[in-house]
Amino acid sequence: MSKNKLWTKDFTIITWGTVISMLGNAVASFSLGILVYDNTESTLLYALFFVAVFLPQLAAPLVAGPFLDRFSRRKTIYTLDFICAGMFFMVAIAVSLNFFSYPLYLVLAFATGAINAIYTVAYESYYPDLISEGNFSKAYSISSLIYPLANTIMVPLAGVAYETVGLAPLFFFNAFSYLIAAIFETQISKSSEKHRSKATTSYHSRQYLKDFKEGAAYLRREKGLLAITLYFVVSMFSGMAMQVLMLPYFKTTPGLTVSMYTVTMSISTIGRLIGGLVHYKFKYPTHLKFAIAIFVYLTLCVLDGLLLFMPFPIMVIFCFFTGLLGVTSYNIRISATQNYIPTQMRGRFNGLFLMITTVGTLTGQLSAGLLGEVVPAPYVIAIFMVVNVLGVIFIMLPNKKHVKKIYNQDI
Repeated sequence: MSKNKLWTKDFTIITWGTVISMLGNAVASFSLGILVYDNTESTLLYALFFVAVFLPQLAAPLVAGPFLDRFSRRKTIYTLDFICAGMFFMVAIAVSLNFFSYPLYLVLAFATGAINAIYTVAYESYYPDLISEGNFSKAYSISSLIYPLANTIMVPLAGVAYETVGLAPLFFFNAFSYLIAAIFETQISKSSEKHRSKATTSYHSRQYLKDFKEGAAYLRREKGLLAITLYFVVSMFSGMAMQVLMLPYFKTTPGLTVSMYTVTMSISTIGRLIGGLVHYKFKYPTHLKFAIAIFVYLTLCVLDGLLLFMPFPIMVIFCFFTGLLGVTSYNIRISATQNYIPTQMRGRFNGLFLMITTVGTLTGQLSAGLLGEVVPAPYVIAIFMVVNVLGVIFIMLPNKKHVKKIYNQDI
């Protein structure tokens, strides 16, 4: 294990910038969902809103990937955060004026989805370059703590604010958090962009097409990465049943409330928080990482599939363990794949991965929304989790040899 210092200046800046933006993002994710459902009272329209968020991920990552392997990922990150600050400030004003137009919010969802898609590719491709040698597992443990920490703090507060002062202050908070994060990110040193070894002054369409083809060929050639990508298409498809149907279920089922929904989400993120701390302190045996990942995938299917059949206290327990196990899955996959992929190829792979898995996300959202109109939510989610199990059996296990080479790394 390298003794290189993890908390370098650039790593510290990107971490704190992400913490601040995630505090606001946790509030925005909750608030937008509530805003749309309260004004439409339709599971299908609620699902279509999320489809609009994810639809740009079919094209934006694919277009952005080759550029982000050539040009500044750092500038892309802070520019997009400045744009988001302005957008959510306008949303806050609209909510303050009690203005709601479903078509306009669909446009907003599409715009934020495109920004998030490009930002995700830029961030995931850039973040590994800020990690010192030998500290990948620890760094991604910290990364995995940020989102649950933000949710643990902000989602319960957002639930209380929703029922007391309304949504407008929440959107103002979100805009302010993006602004502060962007200012932080401008302070990252330019020298940290290790991928920019190629000249970029004469970049043209033929070179772009060549870079794109190289990325696609790389994914086809790497059977382990291809298997991981295809499985996560199935996993994202299945997971959308939970995202689309959980909130409406808690709002419409006697004995359940929005506040109880926020409790389950907070308990899940507490589980993720604890799991991230475990990853930071302890390393899983390298030769067992693939086996641990498969166990986690299957166990999460069982817990999620049974969740809404349980009384509320058992739901809370299940959510804690899904959070705990979910962060384990995330840490093993993201740290292993990003360490495995050369930095010059990372943007193209991350763009392709996001685009391909978005197919699963969109079909899952639409399918769950349609089924949720006629079939009780607990049964829809259970069916989707069976599909996830089939993905493990027919994609991951047959490609065990290739995936092991990626997952079972000492990082």
